[in-house]
Amino acid sequence: MNIDLGLMRFNGLLKVKRDNGKRLIFDPIRKKWLVLQPEEMVRQLAIHYLVEEKGCSLARINIEKGLKVNLLNKRFDLLVYSRDLKPFLLVECKAPQVPVNQDAFRQVAWYNMPLKVRYLLVTNGIESYCCALDYERESYEFLNAVPDME
Repeated sequence: MNIDLGLMRFNGLLKVKRDNGKRLIFDPIRKKWLVLQPEEMVRQLAIHYLVEEKGCSLARINIEKGLKVNLLNKRFDLLVYSRDLKPFLLVECKAPQVPVNQDAFRQVAWYNMPLKVRYLLVTNGIESYCCALDYERESYEFLNAVPDME
């Protein structure tokens, strides 16, 4: 079930500038300017969505951190922690032209193996899908909204 996150309404909150012919975007979590790529734009819009819409503190969001999955080094896009600092929501961001499909979910599920979050969210800024994971039943359920932060 596609969820309309309305990410573009947060466009005005983005800090964008041009430096030496490159377009840069400010990342409020890493507190630095990054080259503005389509996937980075989606990631920054998702951060603003989580903060503004879901009331998540920037301090509870990790961005592009490395993790080991079956001895392979990987990097997730966004990891949101619950108030008790347990991994809660894993977000995979894609560029708008990249479809949100089974491959994208396979990737985020793979990254989740060591994390064991309760929720997965995959978005390309246009399409967004969120699912709840039930580890006891080894199942998942697509949701019609991103859950409120705990």
